[in-house]
Amino acid sequence: MSLSNSNREIIENAVKAIHARTFFAQYPESPKAYGEEASAEGLKLFNDQLGKKFDQLHQQDPVGWIGEEVSPYTLKPLGITYPCYETDKVIVRAGRAFDEWRKLSADDRAEVLIEALERIKARFFEIAYATQHTTGQSFVMSFQASGPHASDRALEAVAMGWEELQRFPSSVTWEKPAGKGVIKLEKHYHAVPKGIGLVIGCSTFPTWNTVPGLFATLVTGNTAIVKPHPKSVYAIAIVVAEIQNALKQAGHDTNICQLAVDSSDKLITKKLAEHPLVKLIDYTGSSVFGNYVESLPGKSTFTEKAGVNSVIIDSVADLAPVVQNLAFSVSLYSGQMCTAPQNFFVPAEGVKTASGVVSYDEFVKAFVAGIDGIAKHPAMGPGTLGAIQSEATVKRVDAVKDIATLLLESGKVANAEFPDARTLSPTVLEVDAKDFGIYENELFGPIVLVIKTKNTRQSLELAREMAVKHGAITCGAYTTNDEIAKEIEEEMETSFTPVSFNLTGGIFVNQHATFSDFHVTGGNPAGNASFTNPDYVNRRFVWVGHRKNG
Repeated sequence: MSLSNSNREIIENAVKAIHARTFFAQYPESPKAYGEEASAEGLKLFNDQLGKKFDQLHQQDPVGWIGEEVSPYTLKPLGITYPCYETDKVIVRAGRAFDEWRKLSADDRAEVLIEALERIKARFFEIAYATQHTTGQSFVMSFQASGPHASDRALEAVAMGWEELQRFPSSVTWEKPAGKGVIKLEKHYHAVPKGIGLVIGCSTFPTWNTVPGLFATLVTGNTAIVKPHPKSVYAIAIVVAEIQNALKQAGHDTNICQLAVDSSDKLITKKLAEHPLVKLIDYTGSSVFGNYVESLPGKSTFTEKAGVNSVIIDSVADLAPVVQNLAFSVSLYSGQMCTAPQNFFVPAEGVKTASGVVSYDEFVKAFVAGIDGIAKHPAMGPGTLGAIQSEATVKRVDAVKDIATLLLESGKVANAEFPDARTLSPTVLEVDAKDFGIYENELFGPIVLVIKTKNTRQSLELAREMAVKHGAITCGAYTTNDEIAKEIEEEMETSFTPVSFNLTGGIFVNQHATFSDFHVTGGNPAGNASFTNPDYVNRRFVWVGHRKNG
């Protein structure tokens, strides 16, 4: 088997997009692109799965069935159980499957993986409902992030890996002049995969954060074990099931990709991660566990951890669209995004606008009013904020209200569709630049910090310092001065942090575009990898060259 014409076209278009860095989407983000009946069919599949065993995996001999997912919208258990397996058997099966998978060509592996993506596409709506009722994302975000956007990120990883595996010729005749004669050698080169890959999922983005590493591991010839968060299994279980279906259809061992589910009171992550046969680990989550993953000897690790994302306010052309954009950015999915801004550095001397200087107090008042307006809007509020995934986040929101000056107190937001939804409006706190101990920590969830600084120079220094010490995945900046913009860009580059300047309208600092934006740079404490650049796939295999006399 090799790449079909249609799948070759898909992967070649993806490679072109990677190099061009312009807009490209193999999978449209609009739900309307998938047919009028698709949403209803997906909802039916979701409802039919509730309270039942997820029996779609091609994995053998489960030792039990477990599940603990609870909808943040209804606060009721989904009742879905998943097969669990002895950890050592999962490892053994992955090792055996590796012997087959590693010998396939890049074309053959890419063919299976693109077929898997096409299968996943047919289940985008079921995946969306699964994501919504495990993470608390709104339905639209659940659909886009876990469906089209995730699949485009997976395709990006496949295309990058496929291209890198063919960077060098498979064989050459090498000739070196030697006096009157010639030394002649036949040389051939193999891209040798490292072994078993472990992909550790998170609770808030169970597919979008998981599939890049999963597909990068698989396309480079490694086998994969997916260990999802116990509270967010359903969506990624569908992905693994469809990968296994594509493997089975092509006549391959379905244990090339396995799902390893655990429970909160009996976690298996460390046992898997520390196993000597596991050579690759992809991880998204807290910095504490991420640092542990990075410390493991003999592993190639790819981490996305916590960061402290900043916005630097210097000057704006028009205050209203800026405030609107920033208010939406902090409200989107209640700040439960690794790219969400937290620290807003505002100079005490005020913010320059085209119509004059807006005082610090006026800017803060407008910003807070914008956040409050979204939360109180009966349609926009619940649709933008979604629901809080974890009770721990709810407790954090309540705990922080006394640590600084409270500008806006969090409260329950009414949701007409889901009256019991765990939805909270953002808390907004004001601190002074000297209060490092408050704003140098990631406060995950709907928590916003306004930090009063002396001037833009101090704002930039503090934003850079936060990125160097604690990591940052995004940084926003607003200035109408080209020299200041250049200074911000150069300074933040020294902390390996990308900057988004003067965003207004329908694009937000939270968003990273597949095939164009690198997600996480890998250069600061927020993570050691970036998807998707060549290093993200190249560290999953090793080039080995052999020689013989010609």
